[in-house]
Amino acid sequence: MKAAFLDRTGSPDVIQYSDLDDPVPGPGQVLIRNHAVSVNPIDTYVRAGIVAFDLPQPFVVGCDAAGVIEAVGSEVNGFSAGDRVWCTNQGVLGRQGTFSEMLAVDQQWCFPLPDSVDYESAAANALVGVTAHLGLFRCAQLKAAETLLVIGGSGGVGSMVVQMAKAVGAKVITTAGSAEKCDRASRLGADHVIDYSKQSIADAVKELAPDGVNVFWETRREPDFDLAIGALAQRGRMVLMAGRDARPEFPVGPFYVNECSLHGFVMFKAAASEMKACAEDMNRWMESGQLKSNVAQTLPLSEAAEAHRLQEAGGVGGKIVLTV
Repeated sequence: MKAAFLDRTGSPDVIQYSDLDDPVPGPGQVLIRNHAVSVNPIDTYVRAGIVAFDLPQPFVVGCDAAGVIEAVGSEVNGFSAGDRVWCTNQGVLGRQGTFSEMLAVDQQWCFPLPDSVDYESAAANALVGVTAHLGLFRCAQLKAAETLLVIGGSGGVGSMVVQMAKAVGAKVITTAGSAEKCDRASRLGADHVIDYSKQSIADAVKELAPDGVNVFWETRREPDFDLAIGALAQRGRMVLMAGRDARPEFPVGPFYVNECSLHGFVMFKAAASEMKACAEDMNRWMESGQLKSNVAQTLPLSEAAEAHRLQEAGGVGGKIVLTV
């Protein structure tokens, strides 16, 4: 099979595209013939060695995939050859990645794919969708009629947060830095989009949510705690999912006096049962059209190294999908 893999960590140039042996599904695994994969920031961190895991040799990059089951190993329940599926949480914690024509995946990380959902959308939504679901509902426990502010509602995770919050009946405020991105966020369902190139986020939030927001979702690598805690309502919840090296100042007084809470998490540490709950909601929303993919660019699998360069350069404004 063709695959995008590496035998040492480093720049995108370490990614090779060549032939590897087809994987064989072990007990409890399914063998998937891949149709689409997507690129995530964590993929680039693992490839660069910034996030250190024990990697199989050679190591196939990538967390997400969507395709058709080719065969099943022993002890597999609920999946059969010919089933359309999507998966995530690969390429981390010692597991092999997804950027290959075939992949063997533990059944606990594999989810059915509704017939009406295309492979590219499923791959694009996988990791970012699970991330958004975990943060919104496991961590922040967002409820209908509450108000959410998500920074960067046109990006990979941000676009999922906007749509999922709307799917459960929340009021959604988000931010973007250009007219094109503001329009994209509005089309995803945001009730209000703040163009931070023209208006102060803090001032706009005071106008749109005078009593504060119930949930503040931060997507930036440099969290602004003064902005966030100033925007939160009593018992507001802030979600952190980025900023590995950040050490910002923190306004302790307003935070505890208003009984706020801070939730940090990484998607790949979630239990399989938690991810299954995410996938069930995501499948329902993808099938109904409430959860759309935010694909910015599509490339062939052979361009995996270029896809990593584009991801690291930033400014893509959505997901990079590779077709297999």
